[in-house]
Amino acid sequence: MRTIAKLFGRSPFIPIQTHMDKIKQCVDLINPLTDAFLIHDMAKVEQVAEEISRLEHAADETKHDIQNALRKGMFLAVDRSKLLDIIAIQDGLAGKTENFATLLTIKALNCPDSIKDTFKSFLAKNLEAVAGVVEIVKRLDELLESSFGGAEAQQVAQMVHKVAVLEHEADVIQRSLLKSIFAHEKDFSHGEFYLWLRIFKQAGELANLSETLANKIRSTLELK
Repeated sequence: MRTIAKLFGRSPFIPIQTHMDKIKQCVDLINPLTDAFLIHDMAKVEQVAEEISRLEHAADETKHDIQNALRKGMFLAVDRSKLLDIIAIQDGLAGKTENFATLLTIKALNCPDSIKDTFKSFLAKNLEAVAGVVEIVKRLDELLESSFGGAEAQQVAQMVHKVAVLEHEADVIQRSLLKSIFAHEKDFSHGEFYLWLRIFKQAGELANLSETLANKIRSTLELK
């Protein structure tokens, strides 16, 4: 925690970025996890899911260190409560990733080709939204140096808008995905059908939380 406090002394955003780096490590494992799941390599699914769980725990510990450091009454250029909100939303990304991974370990599921392609597109769009907000977090120091104004602020505001667009596009694909799986409902048991719906929901939360985080950063920095 002492290290985190030192980082806050350099910039209010460096600990946020450190935490996001750990979140990204979790999310980056979604593709290999899903690839293994779709070919029924459940041993690989278990292995990757365990690694995601380990990384989520590490991110959680960093979150607690940041929360404790923020309670020490240090002077910050940004409102303390808003920084805590940002950390909480980032933590949600790791949590949803772990939930998604856990669902994939429950049972090997058949995935018709017509659903598989849409599912992959849906996941890709959600991961694109996460990548977008990761880039926003990376730019926070540059924003601080520019006093949250000028061309840098305008560019970040555009990046926030792009994340919102990606979230909408993910929603559109999700509706198509749901229509596809309902068209194949008879091909699944009730339990399998329910599990697929849970998987889709957890995946969709990645884009939802990315948009929420991007908007929180925009409101925190009062970007127009």
